[in-house]
Amino acid sequence: MRIIAGTYRSRRIQAPEGTETRPTLDKVREAVFSSLGGMFEGGMFLDLYAGSGANGLEAVSRGCSKAVFNDLSGRAYRTIKKNIETLGCGEQTEVYHMKDTALLNRLSGGHIQFGYVYLDPPYSGQKNIKIMNMLQDLSLLEDDARVIVESAKEDEYPADAGRLHRYKEAVYGITKISYYVYSEEE
Repeated sequence: MRIIAGTYRSRRIQAPEGTETRPTLDKVREAVFSSLGGMFEGGMFLDLYAGSGANGLEAVSRGCSKAVFNDLSGRAYRTIKKNIETLGCGEQTEVYHMKDTALLNRLSGGHIQFGYVYLDPPYSGQKNIKIMNMLQDLSLLEDDARVIVESAKEDEYPADAGRLHRYKEAVYGITKISYYVYSEEE
């Protein structure tokens, strides 16, 4: 695996060993970030089921000011920390090892808002609508924030989840990417 563009372009990162995680393919990550505009001028990125941390590290490489990573797997947590150390971007990152809902509750007390959220839980254990609702209920999204959901191509998600409105879907092999934008106005 490698970082595709930006400050850390072409730098290699590691994926966790074993089958607990399913890294986003480079071609899918490249398509997602191109759809988001390619490069960023600051902003916060949440990689809630981070695996290797590739999505959040790509966001930092492309100009996001900070990425927050989380994974329940200890192996993934250690891999993310190692990848951050390898790239030397520790000051722009925070890494957590806890349940998704516990992290969101923890972050809600710090007046943090994200401009970008990537949701890529194990396909069999997805509860993306619940998480999308929590992000809104806990005021963790900036106005115009983008929430990207990676799922199996067969999975169906509603056009609207609260004030998150789907504006695009794309299929890459067995993977579907659903793009949502958040609006503070109903």
